[in-house]
Amino acid sequence: MSSIFRRKLPLRTITRTNKRKTFLDSFLKHPQKLYTCLPRPINQRPFSTKKFPEYEMPSITWGIMQGNKEKLVSKVIICDYLKSIGIVPDELEHLELPSTLEIMRERVEFLRKLGLTIDDINEYPLMLGYSVRKNAIPVLAYLERIGIEGSRLGEFVKVYPQCLHASVVIELVPVVKFLRGLDVDKDDIGGVLMKYPELLGFKLEGTMSTSVAYLVSIGVNPRDIGPIVTQYPYLLGMRVGTMIKPFVEYLVSLGVPKKVVARMLERRAYILGHDLEETVKLNVNCLLIFGISREALPCVIAQYPQILGLPLKAKLSSQQYFFNLKLKIDPDGFARVIERMPQIVSLHQHVILKPVEFLLGRGFSVEDVAKMIIKCPQLVALQVGLMKNSYYFFKSDMGRPMKELVDFPDYFTYSLESRIKPRYERLRSKLIKCSLAWLLNCSDQRFEERLYGDYIELESSGPSFCMGGKLEMSGSDIVSEEEMESDDETLYRRTVSLY
Repeated sequence: MSSIFRRKLPLRTITRTNKRKTFLDSFLKHPQKLYTCLPRPINQRPFSTKKFPEYEMPSITWGIMQGNKEKLVSKVIICDYLKSIGIVPDELEHLELPSTLEIMRERVEFLRKLGLTIDDINEYPLMLGYSVRKNAIPVLAYLERIGIEGSRLGEFVKVYPQCLHASVVIELVPVVKFLRGLDVDKDDIGGVLMKYPELLGFKLEGTMSTSVAYLVSIGVNPRDIGPIVTQYPYLLGMRVGTMIKPFVEYLVSLGVPKKVVARMLERRAYILGHDLEETVKLNVNCLLIFGISREALPCVIAQYPQILGLPLKAKLSSQQYFFNLKLKIDPDGFARVIERMPQIVSLHQHVILKPVEFLLGRGFSVEDVAKMIIKCPQLVALQVGLMKNSYYFFKSDMGRPMKELVDFPDYFTYSLESRIKPRYERLRSKLIKCSLAWLLNCSDQRFEERLYGDYIELESSGPSFCMGGKLEMSGSDIVSEEEMESDDETLYRRTVSLY
């Protein structure tokens, strides 16, 4: 038996065992010593490496080669140590543990210095099976080099401890190169991985590639993929067939053009994280229950995509009651307000009251204020200071009756210095009389055409959605397929004021 064991030991160890008996030989002749030594306190170090030269050969993996009985001794000692500090070693039963207690202590101390607690280690005890020198240090050094702060490495390992077993060259570097290929800024790589550390475990040819390809196929600009991933890297882990595609198809079925959906995802990619069945569809049904028309749903969603993930029933109930009590706006009028400005569901009530109190203080009746808010809900989000300036110019310089403000409350939403004053001066110089809407509700180019025209054209409303995804313009037929993309862009830019 002794000769067999020696063939497995290095020459240096064999020469030493000729001079004195080895630790293993003593237990072969007196196996009862195994049990008498185990209960002794660990801090006495009964099996010190100074006493037994067999343990003086450190290894970055498991140390020296051991026999079955010697492995059993080491395993029992290590498990007792882990139990003594509060770590449950059950999951380590079938794992090859280090050859010495000192190596295990080194691993535990290393993880503790990173900021992990005993509870964190118990969440994933297998992290004790990773070599500090061979696995942990190279991985953490690379993560720090690509932008993860050293003070947050412990947080990273806590969320994704499997990274300690990864190969830097084979697993980590390709993922980082993939992110850079998506145009994720080099300085943002660390932030992306901190948000979603599990990315390091994904295969490049799997979910990550297919999700990006699908987004591009529905019209997302390839140049925007990098910012999208930076903002919401979780989409790289979403399956197209079960998560992304059903979400997009549902919005299209509601009447939102696919091109508009693409624009929404470019700015608010996190809406993909809302559960389709449990959140999105319930919120859409909630909007219908509160009186929002089905035809208006596409505009509501396009203007305020966040509405798909809010606790909508509670918010709508609260705001509807407030509008009815304070502003004397009935539920039907409240539904019209939401259709025109869905952001109101998230607007604080004290913010809403400030412009309302200003209008009431200028002599408008409660009924007139209610009409003005239903026509132009943006009034409740305006700064009172700007409203004051516009109102005083309207009364002192323009000298128009207040009824015109009731008919066209949008007046308060235009810039006094850049639009109202310059255009009014042009009209006064030409002695032209017109409504506020004719004066303000058009582009600069159209205003010039109006000034030099031989007639005053009729006012028309802006663009609107048509169920099925096409765009309907007032006074014209449904646009052709060739004009579809540009019209969607026009719709989004002219009617959505989110960004």
